[in-house]
Amino acid sequence: MTDSLSAHTDYGQTSLEPADLDADPMVSVEAWVASAAQSGIYEPNAMVVSTIDPDGRPSSRTVLLRGILPGGLEFFTDYESRKGRALLSHPDISVVFPWYAQHRQILIYGKARPTSVEVSDAYFSGRPHGSQIAATASRQSEPIASREVLQQRVRDLELKYPEGTDVPRPDNWGGFLIVPERIEFWQGRTSRLHDRIRYTLVGPGQWAVDRLQP
Repeated sequence: MTDSLSAHTDYGQTSLEPADLDADPMVSVEAWVASAAQSGIYEPNAMVVSTIDPDGRPSSRTVLLRGILPGGLEFFTDYESRKGRALLSHPDISVVFPWYAQHRQILIYGKARPTSVEVSDAYFSGRPHGSQIAATASRQSEPIASREVLQQRVRDLELKYPEGTDVPRPDNWGGFLIVPERIEFWQGRTSRLHDRIRYTLVGPGQWAVDRLQP
């Protein structure tokens, strides 16, 4: 076994109590994302999203959080990608924000639903021109013969939609809103006696709070 696999890192004595968190867990999610950004964490809004494929198999990947709303978390993708097809078939979803340098993570379990056309249009129109072209050129998750084929699609689209012109949002591209049902805040502690505070949705805007053993 390599040293990296057998190492035992001390996660420190920073504690986490229910009183340290807001009664509305989404307020604390936003605060922890902001704290990660202020601490210089690379891509503090990166989250590991796990879904269930139409054939029942699990699948995970990293995506970027693009909105924190009272009703949930927003991200954007290709609806015909693996995760898009998975969520349209099985809306159950889990999310992990892994802030290793802070010895913190948030785990979220819930359901995802497509955002409105207006929300998808608004976000797409605000993306950099290159990102708009890339989203239009790529058939996400589908095999391709070579990178050159993809780059040629990009060149063709750049001729059709030069910098400064409007790139229409592809019909298969848009947002998902993750509506949480459970949210767990995890703080690493010495000797693996971590602090875990869980929120469980028990009614509209009502959350039960408990502590989990590490």
